[in-house]
Amino acid sequence: MTAPLNPAHSHRANFPGLADNWAYLDSAATAQKPQAVIDAIAKGYGPDYATVHRGVYARSATMTERFEAARATVARFIGARPDEVVFVRGATEGINLVAQTWGSSLKPGDRILISALEHHSNIVPWQLLRDRTGIEVDVAPLTADHRIDEAALIAMLTPRTKLVAIAHVSNVLGSIADIAKVADAAHAVGALLLVDGCQAAPRLSVDVAALGCDFYVFSGHKLYGPTGIGVLWARAEILNTMPPWQGGGAMIETVTFAGSTYAPAPQRFEAGTPHIVGAIGLAAAIDYVEGIGLGAIDAHERQLAALAREGLRRINSVRLFGPEESAGIVSFALDGVHPHDIGTILDESGVAIRAGHHCCQPLMGLLGVPATARASFAVYNDASDVERLIDGVKRVTRIFG
Repeated sequence: MTAPLNPAHSHRANFPGLADNWAYLDSAATAQKPQAVIDAIAKGYGPDYATVHRGVYARSATMTERFEAARATVARFIGARPDEVVFVRGATEGINLVAQTWGSSLKPGDRILISALEHHSNIVPWQLLRDRTGIEVDVAPLTADHRIDEAALIAMLTPRTKLVAIAHVSNVLGSIADIAKVADAAHAVGALLLVDGCQAAPRLSVDVAALGCDFYVFSGHKLYGPTGIGVLWARAEILNTMPPWQGGGAMIETVTFAGSTYAPAPQRFEAGTPHIVGAIGLAAAIDYVEGIGLGAIDAHERQLAALAREGLRRINSVRLFGPEESAGIVSFALDGVHPHDIGTILDESGVAIRAGHHCCQPLMGLLGVPATARASFAVYNDASDVERLIDGVKRVTRIFG
């Protein structure tokens, strides 16, 4: 494993949102932004601002170059081609785009296979597609340590399975799926594989060719970038067969009252004025994490997660969820205390965690709890944040007796 970040060199100072010594442990929901990203956004909305793809004046041409350079940065980041990268509002929109375009070709009797730990964004779009087309949605179980049971998932594949849609990293449990293994099995029965990479992109090196998937989605704001921007990647031969999703400017070649013809991918799926500065901010965020090294970030976060699990385990009333080896995410419950109360009391001590079902209500049912408390780590956290978390949970136990 790559060595973790040098504790003598803190990246915290690069994040203005943490200037008040806040122990921010909710990065799985959304990451704080480094100054480099904030500066790129301010410059984009300030002296550089203009529309893209339409203006004949110099600043518009320059902004178009920066926007398309951002697409190239994303492509390089995931080992893809720029013409395979579609800018969307976030992973949720990316999955819905696939469901409503590629999914429009499915028919009754076809099946989509997901797992029991999926985020609602990788459940509800397929249910909506089921209700429109009459397909079936199957659910693969979890192992005893709360990983996707890949053996069971593979056993559920049939020639009727047209798509497998799973998370690369669980947003609740931190468990990591063997995407290449699942891809090979899916392709063996003629199915495609869609991967929710929201929690993987900020910490794991992603190479879509090596993974063997067919679709990959992630959101910018979890990757230290701005909100409102995300990425749908799809193999070019698939993307070019998908019909338009939304109609409007920028996605057309010709328009008459008799009919219209459409631009090739990815422009076909980017109707209207895009989130220009969002794409530029995302590219700046990618440059930032690549400058540190994803291997070092992953090792650092795993080390902090292991410290958190070790400290929480010493508190008798704590119940931990997920595997021992997790990607910087630790979920837990405290006997007799609702996670919202845990979160409120921790907040009084300047520690921010997430408390709730984390948009994973079916998973909560399988875990036997209505909600969990979740601490998630990032490049700006260190062992002192873990110590404050543990001290805060101990305080919760004293308050509740």
